[in-house]
Amino acid sequence: MKKPLRLWPGLLAAVLLLLVRFVVPAIVPDAFFIGFFGSHLCALAILVWWLFFSRAPWSERLGAILLMVIALLVTSRLVHESIAKGVVLLYLWAIPTQAVALVAWAAASRRLSSGPRYALLAATVLLSTGFFALVRIAGVTGNMASELHWRWTPTPEQRLLAQARDTPAGSAAAPSVAETKAGWPGFRGPGRDGIVRGVRIGTDWSKSPPVELWRRPVGPGWSSFAVGSGLLYTQEQLGEDEVVSCYDLTTGKPVWMHRDPTRFYETAGGAGPRATPTLSNGRVYTFGATGIFNALAAGDGALVWSRNVVADAGAKVPDWGFSSSPLVVGDIVIVAAASQLVAYDLASGEPRWKGAVRGGSFSSPHFLTIDAVAQVLLMGRDGATSVAPADGTKLWDHAWAGVAMLQPAVITGGDLLISTTGTGRSIGLRRVAVTHGPGGWTSQERWTTTAMKPYFNDFVVHKGHAYGFDGSILSCLDVEDGRRLWKGGRYGNGQLLLLADQDLLLVVSEQGELALVSATPDKFTELARLPAIEGKTWNHPAMVGDILLIRNDQEMTAFRLPLAGD
Repeated sequence: MKKPLRLWPGLLAAVLLLLVRFVVPAIVPDAFFIGFFGSHLCALAILVWWLFFSRAPWSERLGAILLMVIALLVTSRLVHESIAKGVVLLYLWAIPTQAVALVAWAAASRRLSSGPRYALLAATVLLSTGFFALVRIAGVTGNMASELHWRWTPTPEQRLLAQARDTPAGSAAAPSVAETKAGWPGFRGPGRDGIVRGVRIGTDWSKSPPVELWRRPVGPGWSSFAVGSGLLYTQEQLGEDEVVSCYDLTTGKPVWMHRDPTRFYETAGGAGPRATPTLSNGRVYTFGATGIFNALAAGDGALVWSRNVVADAGAKVPDWGFSSSPLVVGDIVIVAAASQLVAYDLASGEPRWKGAVRGGSFSSPHFLTIDAVAQVLLMGRDGATSVAPADGTKLWDHAWAGVAMLQPAVITGGDLLISTTGTGRSIGLRRVAVTHGPGGWTSQERWTTTAMKPYFNDFVVHKGHAYGFDGSILSCLDVEDGRRLWKGGRYGNGQLLLLADQDLLLVVSEQGELALVSATPDKFTELARLPAIEGKTWNHPAMVGDILLIRNDQEMTAFRLPLAGD
C-alpha cells in the first residue's frame, strides 16, 4: 500500500526559511547575513526532506530535482547582464525560491492525478526559476539586500541620457591659488576627518528648515564633492564615458565636463567612479574606477596631464573598482592603487615613487603628523602602513587583518583610531599608540572593541568621543577605554559630518534622509529629520559655509542651512 506524502517536515522548513529570510532582517536589519545563510540551510533541509523523507515516488523525487537543475541552467543563459556579472547570484536567489515552491507544489497537488500533478510541477519550477530572467539588479543596500527591478524598466542613468541636459556654461575664470584654499578641497573636507568648523546653524527645523537651492539628476557613481571659488566638482558615469563634472555651487548648472572613454561596473555597487576629486592650487585631481588619473585645470577642465595607474603600478583593477581619493602633499599627489601607494609629480605627472604592495583597500591615503614627523597612512587588508611622503619609505606598520574601508582618526595624545571589517577580532574599532624613539617606530594596541563596527560609514572624533555607526545604528564611544556610551537611531549605512563648534552631527541616512543629532556623550538625541534625496545614498556629504551638498548615484542637491540666530 502506497504511503501518504509526509508533508510536515517540508512545510516546517519552508515556513522557517521565509521567517529567517524576510521577517528576521526586517526586525533586525543588521541580521541580514543570518537570514541569508539561514535560508540556504533551510533550502538544504527541504531538499534532504524531499529526497529521503517525503515518501514521494522516486520518479517524482528525482524528476523534480532534475527539472530544477535544468531550469537553473536554462535561466542562467537568459538573465540580465547585471545578474550574470554577479556570477552566482542566480543560484543564491533561485535555489531557496525553488525549495519553497517545491513544498508549495507538493502540498497543493498531493490529491491530483499524475498528469495534472506533473504539469503543475513543471509550471511551478518554471515560474519560481524563470522569474529571475525578468528582473535586473540595481545593486545592493548596505546590509546586502538586493534591489530588484523589472529588466525592461530604464535605469536612472538611461533616463538621464535620454533627457536634454543643460549645456555647460563654458569656461570659467581659473581660480587663484588663494581662492582654492577655501571651501571643501575633497574627500571628507580639509582634514579628511568629516569635521566642519566655523559654522553654527539653527537647530529648530520646524520653524526654520533647510532651504533647497537646487536639485538635478547626476550619473551613477559614489563620489563626493570638492568645492572652491563657487564651483563644485564631482565624478559620474554617463554611458560609456567616465566624467569629471564641474557645476556652479549656487545654481547647480554645469560649467564644464571632462570625459574619458571608459566604464566601470560591478553588481553590488553598480556603475561609475568611486573616488572623490581633490582640489588644490587651481587644479582638480581625479582618480577613476578603472585607473585613469587626471590633473585638470579647475576653471575650465583643460587636461594638464593624465596617467594610467594600472600600467604605472603594474596593478589590476579590483573587483570593486579603484576608490582612492587623491592626496596632495607638497609637490606630489598620491593615490592608492588598491594595494599600494603611488606618488606622482604635481607639475609633470611623472611617477615619483611606489610603495610596497600590501593587502587590498577601499581607503584613501591619509596625511598626519606623529611626533613632529609628517607621514602618509594607508589602511589595508593586513593593517595600517605609514610611509614618508618624500620617497615612500615605510616608517611603521600595525598588523590587523580584515577589510579596510575607512579613514583613520587622530585623537588627543597622538594615538590613532582605526577600523576594519571581518570576523572575530578582525572587526570593529581599535586604538593604537604610535611612538618614535631611539629604536625607531613602534605601534601598540591599547584596546579593540566591537561596540562600534563601522562598515563603509566613516566615523568622527569629538571631545574624547567617537561617533559613528555600529552596523546601521548610530553610536558613541569613549575613546579612553572603548566603552560604548549610547546607541540609537537607525540610519542604514549612511554618512555623517560633525559641526564641531556646536556639538552637532549632520547625518545623511542610506534612505536619503537628513537628520540633526547631538554630538554629546550623555545620550542619543535626534533634534530634527527630513527627507533630502531620493534613492540609496552612500556618498559622503560636503559642506561649505551654510551650504550642504548631498548626492547619490541618481541625483544631487544643495541645501542652505539656517544659521544660528537667524
